This record gives sequence, C-alpha cells and structure tokens, in this order.
Amino acid sequence: MSNWRDMVEAANRQALARLNKALPAVFPAPVLTHALERRFIPPMPRLAVDSYWRAHPLRAERLARALAARSGAPAKWSWRLGDNRDGGLPATFRTPPAPYREQAFALGPGFCCVCGQPVYRFGWHCDLWNAGRNKNAVWHSACVIAWQFWNAPSDQVKLLKRLQTRRCAGSGRRLLRSAEVDHRVPLFQVWREHRQAPWPGLLGFWGLPNLQVINREVHVAKCAEEASSRSLSQIDHDTAAR
Repeated sequence: MSNWRDMVEAANRQALARLNKALPAVFPAPVLTHALERRFIPPMPRLAVDSYWRAHPLRAERLARALAARSGAPAKWSWRLGDNRDGGLPATFRTPPAPYREQAFALGPGFCCVCGQPVYRFGWHCDLWNAGRNKNAVWHSACVIAWQFWNAPSDQVKLLKRLQTRRCAGSGRRLLRSAEVDHRVPLFQVWREHRQAPWPGLLGFWGLPNLQVINREVHVAKCAEEASSRSLSQIDHDTAAR
C-alpha cells in the first residue's frame, strides 16, 4: 500500500510539473482547482479541461444549450431524419436534433458542430487568451459531454438520483437500485407533436428539464400507458386518412 501511494505521489509530481510548464498565463480557475484536487493530476491543460467537464455533466449540458441558444437554427433548417449517408441526418428521433452536424449547415473547423459557436483554445467556449478560434477543433469540451449526456442519460443515474433526493419522481417513494432514467415527455411524442418547435429549445427534451428517475415498476406502467396512447393515436390517424 505504501509503495502504491509513493508511486501515485511521484506520478502526480511529474504531472504537476508538466501542467505548470504548459499552463498559459490565463486559465479558468475552477478547472485548475478541479485538476489539482484529482487523485491523478492531468498533465496537460486540455486534459484538465476535459476532466472538469466530465466531472460536471449537468453544468456542461446547461452550457451547451445556452451556447446553442446564442447561435439559433440556420435559415431553412428543419428537423428531419435520414441516415449517415444522407448528409449527416440523424437516423432516429431519439438522437437530438443538431443542425450544425448536418453537412448542409456545418460551419467547419473552428466552430462547434453541436452548438454552432466558435471553439477556442483547449476546447473552451470563450476566448480568454485573445488568440481567436482554434481552427482545428469542431467540438467544445463541454459540448462533447453534453452530447454524451443527451444520448445516454442513464450513465448519470447516480447523479440524477441525488438531485431528486433519492425519491421516485413518479410515486414519491424511495428510489430502488433498479430505478431508471426516463423522459417525462417521451421522445416519440416530441417527434410527433413538437417537431416544428424552434431549435435549440428542442434540446431541452433531451436535457435535464425533461429527465426524471423513477422506479422500474413505475417506468413499466408509464411505458405501457404511452404505448397504448400511441396505438390509439395511430388508429385515429388511420381512420381520419380514410
């Protein structure tokens, strides 16, 4: 145990030396504080930034939506489905709409393909260094984490449980180990009823405002009710079309 601790301390001394050498005169203070508090100190500023956002996925998610709101949707863009060969269109409505990931609206290197805003040094979202855009980057570090969160919110079930004080959003009872992350408004309903809503307001349906953790039995009952409602809606649609 002592040898392991000595090895970690030695590795951290080397990493800290590399980090200090590579740090610019201006660097986000919360990121540096987080880096120095880690068990294994990241040896480079970019790794420190990535580590910070991975530790704060909800903060990254809120920031990504705020940056997208600053950009707005491109002219003539609409939420459509396709496949990867069809200009980068998403194959399913379960993928968040992202106009700047589509070939027709991509802004190219130096701009984030999620939010459409310029990407600066270390994948940061504002130019603290007056160095201009990073012309090799196409993602903000925060937007990487936000995109992962939107596509796999269940990976953050422990964090979401803490936010709900470990109470089921459906029944109010204590959350069990088998509790699951759920979209309050199901994504099929978002596609059916909110498809024409302005982007990036749509992103909120994939983000924290539309997420809840509920016990498995509550989730099963909710899914059954949604499936029944979806079936009835389809019957009504088919009847009206005749």
